[in-house]
Amino acid sequence: MTAPSLVPMTEPAPELSVILPAFNERANIPVMVERLSRALDGIDWEVIVVDDNSPDGTSALARDLGSRDRRVRCIRRVGRRGLAGACIEGMLASSAPYVAVMDADGQHDETLLAAMVTKLRQCESDLVVASRYIDGATGTGFSTGRAKASQWSTTLARKLLKVELTDPMSGFFMLRREVIEDLAPKLSTQGFKILLDIAATGREVLRVTELPYVFGARLAGESKLDARVALDFGQLLLAKLTHDAVSYRFVLFCLVGLSGIGAHMATLAVLHGIGVPGFGLQQTIATMVAIAWNYVFNNAYTYRDQRLSGWAFARGLIEFQLICSVGAISNVGVASLIYDGGPTWWIAGFGGAVMGAVWNYTVSAAVVWKAH
Repeated sequence: MTAPSLVPMTEPAPELSVILPAFNERANIPVMVERLSRALDGIDWEVIVVDDNSPDGTSALARDLGSRDRRVRCIRRVGRRGLAGACIEGMLASSAPYVAVMDADGQHDETLLAAMVTKLRQCESDLVVASRYIDGATGTGFSTGRAKASQWSTTLARKLLKVELTDPMSGFFMLRREVIEDLAPKLSTQGFKILLDIAATGREVLRVTELPYVFGARLAGESKLDARVALDFGQLLLAKLTHDAVSYRFVLFCLVGLSGIGAHMATLAVLHGIGVPGFGLQQTIATMVAIAWNYVFNNAYTYRDQRLSGWAFARGLIEFQLICSVGAISNVGVASLIYDGGPTWWIAGFGGAVMGAVWNYTVSAAVVWKAH
């Protein structure tokens, strides 16, 4: 009598993994799964919901769906935020030969997925992009302002990064998994426009096909796009144009610091005008105000993906004040040392300012906005 095999029966990976990056999309996930079931009939598929620890319970709902449908998987990211990073993690978690990225809000036309799979099966393309602009129409999901911003950024990206796509800002695309495996170490995990990063990084080797679609209206919830998207777009452009030699976060940190000079001088003028006794006291108060100003804006923009709130915000403010106080001392010390060596005053002043900025940026990144 032959003993029964202890090796469990196995199933191969599905042909397609659909990545749905999500934040507060609980109401939309069940609808998207149902839509994918209809659109991908005849294709072996799975959906990977990558949730950035949504407070509305998106990940819990996705796991509940997955307990009843093995095609639904969930990655819950804690301490990490950002659409690009979520897309990369989702694609790298797949074992399927093809991976697609689309929004979880229903604005992308899931019926196009089957045609995208067909294009990849034909082995003539590595990347298939759903374009809103091939037929000249953006669809019902675009406001006038958002449409203009998208078209402007598309034009800028094509000219500066030499990306030959009609819609490099699209968030709806499909590619071979081995492509993302090769490109992932070179991609930025910050920002929103992961397709632009992929196209710019692999523009010399990728075979690209575009298919037209109509951009639809959001199913439920609120759009995650706001003014900070412009910062993410600028970050990606700077990284690609300089081959990652210049840190966009450091540039933004310095720009916030320049605005802090304005806050410092305005506070000093007010204190002097109302007759606060002693210039030393006026300067001390103005300096503290400027540091607080810098902290608030760096927290909101420079480190928006690691933004502090509640008690962490208060603790971070104290830490930032202490760090910048040491930075001010190093600024003066380095400037004095350079000045004693003989150069003109402005060279010494600039050297001290650079030293202070580097200190403040490096230490605050490691202490205040360290990864949680």
